[in-house]
Amino acid sequence: MSRLICLIVLSLGLTQIAAADENGDRITAYLTHKFGVNKDKAQKISDAVQSAASKYSLPPALLLAIISIESRFKEKARGSNGATGLMQVVPQAHRGLLRNVKDLTEPVANIEVGSAILYGYMRSANGDLNAALKSYGGSKAYAQKVNLRVEDFAAIATPQDNAQGSNGAAASCEADRCAGTNQWADAFSVPTSVGAVAASGAVAASATAAPASTSTATPASTRTASK
Repeated sequence: MSRLICLIVLSLGLTQIAAADENGDRITAYLTHKFGVNKDKAQKISDAVQSAASKYSLPPALLLAIISIESRFKEKARGSNGATGLMQVVPQAHRGLLRNVKDLTEPVANIEVGSAILYGYMRSANGDLNAALKSYGGSKAYAQKVNLRVEDFAAIATPQDNAQGSNGAAASCEADRCAGTNQWADAFSVPTSVGAVAASGAVAASATAAPASTSTATPASTRTASK
């Protein structure tokens, strides 16, 4: 019996890996054709997005939407207030998350930090995605823009077996677009290290504060990244 259970678990694990690979291939192809990203870089971004999405309970489509707006997938992008990289992280506002980051333009590091910041805002806003996005981008208009852009990525960034829920709801509902629902409210389990710092240090949408107590606070409204 134990051998049978092991075989079942192994089979499920292989199925999940295959689904993740297929999902990654779709994202990579889309970034290459739509945004002109080099295939190797597109693959690296895809892997980083899926890893961060899994770690912080965030839909990959949401992270891809933010990156497309912030930098159009240009890893060396620079904005005002020192906003840097794919997710336009402002170093001065989030020093606590950058202690071990040597190069913020590196895709994996940038997506990890940007996702940790968004995760912290989600925790602070009790799962309110729009409030979290307002904190991240500095305005209600930014939150609305991200919500609309999520639709562009939902089809290619959602595993096929999760594309339709039991009630036939569209996959874009994962990004808090279904009326009358708040699936984020109980979605969080605090990750280790960086995630824990982000969760404990994020403040309400009225201000963008560094996730560590020693960080320098910067009002969210002053963060105008390259769009």
